[in-house]
Parts: sequence; structure tokens; C-alpha cells
Amino acid sequence: MCRLLYARAGRPFAISDLLAPFADLSQHSSEYQGHGWGCAWRDAEGWQQYHAINPIWEDDLSRFGSTQLLLAHARSAFRDEGIVIDNNMPFSDGESVFIFNGELRGVRIKSEGRIGAEKIYNYIRRFDRGDLYGATDKAVAIIKKRSAYVRAMNIMLCDGQQTVVSSSFSENPDYFQLHQRIDGDLHLVCSEPFAGERDWRRIENNTTIAL
Repeated sequence: MCRLLYARAGRPFAISDLLAPFADLSQHSSEYQGHGWGCAWRDAEGWQQYHAINPIWEDDLSRFGSTQLLLAHARSAFRDEGIVIDNNMPFSDGESVFIFNGELRGVRIKSEGRIGAEKIYNYIRRFDRGDLYGATDKAVAIIKKRSAYVRAMNIMLCDGQQTVVSSSFSENPDYFQLHQRIDGDLHLVCSEPFAGERDWRRIENNTTIAL
């Protein structure tokens, strides 16, 4: 399963300053997170993206500049399948950006996509009429009802103005529970606390929140 990162601040921060600790926790995760990675950030022109097939901890993270909004994803492919760069998140339609971590079994929804995460993203978009939180909350509730088992379903979805985080898991909270930290005007949400940092708070299971 994958690792997720969201960061937003009132002033620009160096992207590499946050990707470095994210790469470290991905490299030392209890599950392998080296099936590629990607990130998306906002600048004056809108969303910019980067995807790579190599592990994040082997990449040159100094290539990135600064931003006030960042989402990053380190991939652990389900059953080590579909390891191609097109399957690396973040996924985006140009307006919103989506990252996912989890595993669902026996899902009975109709949605387009190469992999399960992309199908979930497109399913949420079907309900979006300008209310990102409402669309996510509704889609997640339906997906849960139409799945035989939800091992975990962690979602971060951002349209540049609002970010929605939805977290659900049925086992292994040490691995699947999301955490957040507010440091001045910097708001972080991550799969795990950064090494050596305190004041991270757990995001409750079975919740959908707007940031």
C-alpha cells in the first residue's frame, strides 16, 4: 500500500524540504513503497506534476522549486502488478488532483480507470457539482456499501481551493491511519509522522474532513 503527503502554507516553502522526510519514511516503511512516485503542486499557472517510475528516495528532489500547496504519493503496487508510470499518482483532470492508499475487495461500482484508484477518482468526480466534500463523502459511503471488504481507503482530493481527506480502515491502524500536524501556517497530512517530529495528531477512522 502507498504513502501519501499533503502540505499547504500561507507562504511559499521549498518542495524538497518536505519531499526529503517523505522519501525517508517511504524508504523505511513496513511495506515496499518503491514502485514509482509522483507529486503535484500549484504555481501561478495552475497545477504542475511530476511522475517517475523509480523510488522517490532514489530521485533528485532538489529539482523542485517552491510552492504553497503540494501533494505527493509513493506507490506500493497491489500484488506488484501494473508497474508502469501511467499508473502513478497523483491523478488529475486539470482541475483537481487525487491520491489514494488502500485496498478494497469485491467492489461493485461502474467506473472507468486502469487501476482501482483511478476508478475511485472518476467515481467521486461523477458526484461533484461544485461541492468537493459532498461528492467525496457521498461516493465513499456508496463504495463502502458496495464492497465486500474495505481493508483501507484513504483519499486526498484537492481542487486548489479546498482539500478533502477521507480515511477508512478495518485493520492495521499503525500502517493505515493518517496523521496531521499544524506548524504555524504550515498544515501537513501524511501516512506517517516525519521522523523526529512531535505534535502529529491521528485522523480518526471513518471520517471525511475538509481542510
